[in-house]
Amino acid sequence: MSRPEPDISLRVGGFEPFSSLDYPGHLAAVIFCQGCPLRCQYCHNKDLLSVQREGLVSWHAIATHLHTRRGLLDGVVFSGGEPLMQSAVTDAINEVRRLGYSIALHTAGCTPRRLEGVLDQLDWVGLDIKALPDEYGPLTGISAAGNKAWKSLELMIESGIEHEVRTTIWPSLLDPNRLLTIARKLSDTGARRWVLQEARDPVTRLPVDAAAIRDTALHAELAAKFETFEVRRAA
Repeated sequence: MSRPEPDISLRVGGFEPFSSLDYPGHLAAVIFCQGCPLRCQYCHNKDLLSVQREGLVSWHAIATHLHTRRGLLDGVVFSGGEPLMQSAVTDAINEVRRLGYSIALHTAGCTPRRLEGVLDQLDWVGLDIKALPDEYGPLTGISAAGNKAWKSLELMIESGIEHEVRTTIWPSLLDPNRLLTIARKLSDTGARRWVLQEARDPVTRLPVDAAAIRDTALHAELAAKFETFEVRRAA
């Protein structure tokens, strides 16, 4: 097996060498790609937002580590930030796959064309659907992001890849009626697994109270539309 390439230009803001949570059923390393076009109200990774941040982790150091962990880890997760914001993610994914790892991607679906270009190199996708297509503006600061995210959903479903769709509950913008509408739309598109996530306050880091997280009757109604449904509380 050849040594890792040193010249991949992916900007990486952080690296977790071991995780059992980020790629269901796999022991994986997590690469946190720098940069995100969204400015979500509940974002807890604000240090990853700017592409120009200094103090990045070198790609060569990450690739060298992964080279030594073959046979000990199952997979590698490209997370963020927003991994698909950088074109260099394609080369990075290809190199990690050459090392023999299963590849997972966490994305908000901001760039459907780039997602379409890497889907055949992935084994699993965790896609954030943050709201209904026309309601992304108040939550993310970018109204156009909604249609792009839902287009990415369609591409992901059409590919047949294993996936998880996640929606984080920000109480002022996602009430039970909106969640029911999102559930119907996700189900009609063909999503098989949906996770409702409890938000954390980006300042206090405490869980944000939301009735929808505690409403078991609502959960039962939502769960009926999917093969797998989960309510994921903030740890």
